[in-house]
Amino acid sequence: MDFASRMAEEKIQEAIRKGDLDNLPGRGKRLHLEDLSAIPEDMRTSYLLMKNSGYLPEEVRLKKELLSLQQMIDLSEDPDQKAEYQNKLSQKEIQLKLMLEKQNVQKTNSFHKYSSKIYNRFGIRR
Repeated sequence: MDFASRMAEEKIQEAIRKGDLDNLPGRGKRLHLEDLSAIPEDMRTSYLLMKNSGYLPEEVRLKKELLSLQQMIDLSEDPDQKAEYQNKLSQKEIQLKLMLEKQNVQKTNSFHKYSSKIYNRFGIRR
């Protein structure tokens, strides 16, 4: 542990002893930590910045819609509703494919490196 870490730890322990941290919001409640294991380490900071600012790239938004539509298809018992969801799913898949082709994303080294992780993360079948 370096000097700065030791000093920070000492300050934290001192604040705990004084009771300065007793009335913090969320005290005693479970922390909701985000699972970032599927995101490459060098991209985690930028991912969190974009996520916390409410930004979602178009392809991520479409992938989320695909996942939601697939779940609705799986849960739907009405054949007409299921067909409607399937039609929407097909349209969104085409839209995503065209977008990726337009961006030439599938030709990049990064896409090949992370594509299976991305598809698995969003539950998309190829």
